[in-house]
Amino acid sequence: MTGQLAFVESPVQLLNVLEWAHTRASATAAPSAASAGPDGPAEAVPAGAATAAPGSADAGASAEASRSTNATQGAALPAPALTVVVLSPTDPMSRGQLRRMAQLARDEGLTVHWQEARGGRGALVRTLRELARPLRSAERVIIGDPFSRYVQLLLTLFAPRHLTVVDDGTATMEYAAQVGRGERLVRWHRRSGGLDPRELVLAPVSLLAKKRLAPTSGRTVEIFTSLPVEVPEGITVTENSYAWTRARFGPPLLTGGADLVGTSLVETGVVDAAHYDRVVAELARAHGATRYFAHRRESAEKLHRIAVETGLQVVRPELPLELIARRGPIGRTVVSFPSTVVHTLPLALAGTGVKVAVCEIAPEWLRATASPRAQGFLSGVTGTAAHEVDRLTSRAATQTDRLEFG
Repeated sequence: MTGQLAFVESPVQLLNVLEWAHTRASATAAPSAASAGPDGPAEAVPAGAATAAPGSADAGASAEASRSTNATQGAALPAPALTVVVLSPTDPMSRGQLRRMAQLARDEGLTVHWQEARGGRGALVRTLRELARPLRSAERVIIGDPFSRYVQLLLTLFAPRHLTVVDDGTATMEYAAQVGRGERLVRWHRRSGGLDPRELVLAPVSLLAKKRLAPTSGRTVEIFTSLPVEVPEGITVTENSYAWTRARFGPPLLTGGADLVGTSLVETGVVDAAHYDRVVAELARAHGATRYFAHRRESAEKLHRIAVETGLQVVRPELPLELIARRGPIGRTVVSFPSTVVHTLPLALAGTGVKVAVCEIAPEWLRATASPRAQGFLSGVTGTAAHEVDRLTSRAATQTDRLEFG
């Protein structure tokens, strides 16, 4: 076997692969630290603690990786070789973030292969041909989006002995629930009903991939997540505490105001655009927000409208928001709509004094064509956020309910 192979299609998937590698390296280092010297270790090191960046014990790690991890070296055993394959998307913002994340991964000693998986005619066949051999020989495969048709197609080429699923937005929550119930894998914002022609063609692929994404007597499945998930029988869940992010960056400089975090719920057809624009303006006024961190899938037209109508500075982050916030500067209050960041930012910003708040999605904001499951799923994302996350309702955008900047 040739080690470990990760497939990523988004910047946050690559971030969470880095977090997974760091957690594994830390867990490997902990037993060695416990027996190092007569006086024992300086302190206990739980899995996921900030002890050793991935690849820091690898002789092939770059000098930059050594400098960036000098405070966390000491892993006695090198981690198995991990190669990251970027199945590059087509939109420029995602590609730019992925390029920068790929460089961070290389700095940490990982091997990164950029695959133009969607680069025009013949790209699919070329990708399958080039990846078939490493897929068959990999001991472990790490994926970020079990709903991705591309990933599902790759999984039909072989049956991995060990499979790890890392977070990519809220997909992990839905994947865990659907696997546990034995259901067909369908994204939460998709309307239920019959299969469209494309899905009919891909139905055999999806069916086989569903089996490959579930544990068997010959295959282990791990979910590496910072989200509260229903734990399916036979699947191991490992906590993602964002230890690598905290060890690598920050703490951030805090500004005096608030920042808003955007969402692509309008672009995915869930939330009405007019309602969304109105609530963004109200939140900005109520909480003294000055910046709006755009989701990478938000349309340029919508962002221009928000900038003009609210006066907010629209920021297109160059990296996942967890890294942007940890590097700073960041507002003392971060207000978000229901999304993964209401779970991840409290971890990435632990101990910094930043307060995270989530604005609930009111039923009247939903489009008539939205999936019937949308309201319940979004409410679940909000309801399961950490206890220190403030919940805001639509009326929370008034001055009387304004958050205090502690």
